[in-house]
Amino acid sequence: MIESRVTLNTEVSKDGVLTITISGRLDSTSTGNIWQGVIDALERASSKRVVVDTSEIDYCDGTGIGLLVEIQRRQKKTGSKLEISGLRDEYQKLLDFFDPLEFEESRPEKSRKTNLTEEVGRATFSVWDNIRSQVAFLGELVAALYLAARNPTVVRWKDAFLIAETAGVNAFPIVALISFLIGLIMAFQAAIPMKQFGAEIFVADLIALSTLRELGPLMTAIVMAGRTSSAFAAELGTMKVNEEVDALTTMGLDPVRFLVLTRVIATLFMMPLITIFANLFGILGGSVVLLSMGYPLNTYIDRIIQSADYVDLLGGLLKSLAFGLIVAGIGCSHGLRTRTGASAVGDSTTKAVVSGIIMIILTDGLFSVVYFYLGI
Repeated sequence: MIESRVTLNTEVSKDGVLTITISGRLDSTSTGNIWQGVIDALERASSKRVVVDTSEIDYCDGTGIGLLVEIQRRQKKTGSKLEISGLRDEYQKLLDFFDPLEFEESRPEKSRKTNLTEEVGRATFSVWDNIRSQVAFLGELVAALYLAARNPTVVRWKDAFLIAETAGVNAFPIVALISFLIGLIMAFQAAIPMKQFGAEIFVADLIALSTLRELGPLMTAIVMAGRTSSAFAAELGTMKVNEEVDALTTMGLDPVRFLVLTRVIATLFMMPLITIFANLFGILGGSVVLLSMGYPLNTYIDRIIQSADYVDLLGGLLKSLAFGLIVAGIGCSHGLRTRTGASAVGDSTTKAVVSGIIMIILTDGLFSVVYFYLGI
């Protein structure tokens, strides 16, 4: 292995000429040792004429040429004369390839202040572009679901079962825990005012109706939005950044049918099942409070059977289907719309979770209005 050694000598003559003598190997290992010394010599001397003696350079690579180009750039910037003497022909040809003026120091542009009208316009365009993209994606998804209904063999069922396990079955513990705690907390909060009237037993009615009709599907959907929708956005976003989605398109495979369809079907099947367990654990959490107040378990179960019926259960499960479509659809949509850049996947994941929760709340409100007018 050849040891890289380079020496630097600077001298200013009586007539103000700065002579820089470089000797040895000027390569990527050694050039950094003298780079700052050369720059300091040029700034300290401020000579109108500079001579760089390179006759004693044994070897010079691209890094060494970069130093010579930097010397040329600085001298042209100050208007001083520069002479590079003794450079070998092969190195001189390499140096002639570069124009020093092309390596001017870049200065960051000052950010331009925007007015209120421009900010409103950008926000409006962003919202409109998001709505347009979501509508187009919804159309492609509906077409893919229709095709899958007519011909189930187009669905990659092995992948759908795997996604159902990771996105649904693995979410069961956290959904069960949150539902149990919500039922427990609601029962405690409701028991305090009802105890004043000796109506603690009606806590069972409150827990049953609120869990089956509202909290069971809603809390399950919010948990799935934070867990599953973000995972879908991150997976597809990473594939988008790595150009795997473009590769599928190049091979003639529809990304919506190949990637999105299995995730949507798996989520649609799993959401009602997880919601049923969420309802069960929410009611179980309320039973703990009633049991601690001295009410027997049979009384609690009888109150639940009397206050809720299959209409309440099916109404909540219908909500869960719509929530499942929102969770999977929005997560996949934002994943496929991921842009390039280091933070692109994180941005898509954040947008998927926020958009999913907002759409879930809006859809839940729409269901409440419809159920009200239907008398359900």
